[in-house]
Amino acid sequence: MITLRVKKKLLSADGPIGLDVDVQLHGPEIVTLFGPSGAGKTSILRMVAGLMDPDEGYIEVNNDVWFDSKNGINKPVQDRQISFVFQDQNLFPHMTVEENLRYALGDKKDGHLIIDFLKMVDLAALKSQRPHMLSFGQRQRVALIRALLRKPKIFLLDEPLSSLDVPLRLKLQDDILALHRKFEVPTIFVTHDLSETFKLSQQILFLEQGKISKSGKPSDIFGDGLSGKFKFVGSILELVREGFLFIVTIQIGQNLTKVVATEDEIKGINIGDRVIVSAKAFNPIILKI
Repeated sequence: MITLRVKKKLLSADGPIGLDVDVQLHGPEIVTLFGPSGAGKTSILRMVAGLMDPDEGYIEVNNDVWFDSKNGINKPVQDRQISFVFQDQNLFPHMTVEENLRYALGDKKDGHLIIDFLKMVDLAALKSQRPHMLSFGQRQRVALIRALLRKPKIFLLDEPLSSLDVPLRLKLQDDILALHRKFEVPTIFVTHDLSETFKLSQQILFLEQGKISKSGKPSDIFGDGLSGKFKFVGSILELVREGFLFIVTIQIGQNLTKVVATEDEIKGINIGDRVIVSAKAFNPIILKI
């Protein structure tokens, strides 16, 4: 269990905000910090990692106190057993893929795992290559494996896929899920991508102006009470009137789908908007988000 109670005065692009978070996280879930830029998401990761000190608060991980302002406890970064993956991978340029991973491996008896995990993310054939010979996406996969091979108590991801195009982003989302199932490490994930949030998260903490305004499962946070057999997130590409109805073209991942909607149903929806497409009583419903 992770107990996180922190307060911190921050300066955002919109002015000063008071970060004030009090939450407990249970089990090896992927918990996503979601919200507008400047809400304090990355600052929370940095405080958990020990890269930024709260003004006051308390951080405990599996009965191990990492920070306690009242009792003067502040464990250094190297003693917190965290792994942090940013947009930049920071692989050692003079080492091969395999050497980068062996360097991160704490227990040398687990060396056989390296090839197993490289196979999971389709990189086994590149184990002897150096980072500059890999694509951005390949380097990011190596960074993910390297971080997890350290056997962290918490895995922190700060928008690691934001620079990738859609096909590669979807592939790496699958890789993250596969690696998470294998390692079962509690993971705190920061992203601005709503479809990514739906796909990866077991729980969402919605941050606004430094406070958690909502928390719960993705369908609870964004579903607005809709029920149904399916629910997808996509972007409006086209709105075409056909008599009294509209044909709405929506991009969902790499696929396009068309939905028939009335004028009332698409009121306020424009090309480029992000929407949830849900089914209720066999009728698709489009909800702007």
